[in-house]
Amino acid sequence: QVQLIESGGGLVQAGGSLRLSCAASGGTFSNYAVGWFRQAPGQEREFVIAVARSGTRSATSTYSADSVKGRFTISRDAAKNTVYLLMNSLKPEDTAVYYCAAVRQSFYSDPPRDPPKYDYWGQGTQVTVSS
Repeated sequence: QVQLIESGGGLVQAGGSLRLSCAASGGTFSNYAVGWFRQAPGQEREFVIAVARSGTRSATSTYSADSVKGRFTISRDAAKNTVYLLMNSLKPEDTAVYYCAAVRQSFYSDPPRDPPKYDYWGQGTQVTVSS
């Protein structure tokens, strides 16, 4: 059973940056695709960005939502069993609770973008961007 813990959220001014962390325990994180999702008050949970498992042979190793392309990047630290979400040029509309999620993958799978395709979820971390 994989457990995920997010951290790094907080309050930042528009144009600023934050780095969120998703630390995993209970499994070999490199075998899992990891996605970040966010949910603002009164809105549905939406896809932000995802990365395929380590060593993927998929033609697409990462996916980003159009709203964050060029501003958000996702990366892994295998030694720390952690995935990071680096968020630059933050906007007030990025304000939300951010969740990381994981699903075990084969080498040939694209990272999923649909929440139901993920098996494990963290508790979420609040990101607030002030204007």
